[in-house]
Amino acid sequence: MKIHYISCHAILEYDEVQLLTDLGHEVFANGAYLDPAGHITLPRPGIKGAVKYDEYVSLAINHPKTNLPSELIEPFDVIIVMHSPDVIINNWHKIKHKKVIWRTIGQSTEAVEASLAQMRNEGLKIIRYSPNERRISNYIGEDVLIRFYKDEDELSSWEGSTNNVVNFSQSLKGRRDHCHYDQIMPVIEKYNGTVYGPGNDDLGSFNGGSVPYETQIKKMQQAKAMIYGGTAPASYTLSFIEALMMGLPIVAINNKMANIIYNFEFYECEDLLRQCDGIFCDSTEEMVGKTNELINNYQYAKDISERQRALATVLFGKKNIIKQWEEFLNGL
Repeated sequence: MKIHYISCHAILEYDEVQLLTDLGHEVFANGAYLDPAGHITLPRPGIKGAVKYDEYVSLAINHPKTNLPSELIEPFDVIIVMHSPDVIINNWHKIKHKKVIWRTIGQSTEAVEASLAQMRNEGLKIIRYSPNERRISNYIGEDVLIRFYKDEDELSSWEGSTNNVVNFSQSLKGRRDHCHYDQIMPVIEKYNGTVYGPGNDDLGSFNGGSVPYETQIKKMQQAKAMIYGGTAPASYTLSFIEALMMGLPIVAINNKMANIIYNFEFYECEDLLRQCDGIFCDSTEEMVGKTNELINNYQYAKDISERQRALATVLFGKKNIIKQWEEFLNGL
């Protein structure tokens, strides 16, 4: 199958274009990976086995995604749009004769759902990433639920060899309420933790900056805990499932702490952590206490780690998710 994958998030693009390539599809990544070899500034390496389609690159560079030329439509069997409702809406009259898939990423809202209702009625396919999206007002349905994934062979071997406390966020303070900054930052500060990711210069000594993927894996292997506040309205984030898969113990906010912006219960991490008897807290003080317990009781941390990884392998492991994508695409 020939797939035009239109992206708005480089890390998820890397994951899913790699998976689709592994399935044997010809994928043109219209996003950060126009050249699948990638480049040094990207947070992930190149996409193995993917081909650079030179005939499409200049077209993608010179045409906004909201106004695709026919040369980026007609050669493809399937067009997958990662979130970006405007891409679907503005191109719909040109692309609706194709198999068009809206791949949700946890950023839908009541208004977004309503804006795509007509397209849904006219054949738009939908891959949801969390069952909690069904709680959104104006919910327009789904064809399948396929979660994000992480490679269980790549993210493994948690050690907890240091007492480091980490967080992985983009612009944690800048996005404040959406990242629950005021709830989680006191925990990070108390344990002299580090926040990795772009846009965190305003965190002073707690800013770890952007690090290469191999370094991120090492930091996760060595850390004792990840302090997690999520990103509203996402039900879960890539950093959450990376830590879950690694077995890096997560100290997360619970549903009550999470639902301070939106009027639907978007957050799924408490439900997921409950399945593995993980850690979710209803106050900053409780987060401090649980972090302290992880630091001072290695066996407790090890038990949490093993249960998290077992759950992640089932729900988010690449070996299971790739089968779900294969079944869905074969049924189109």
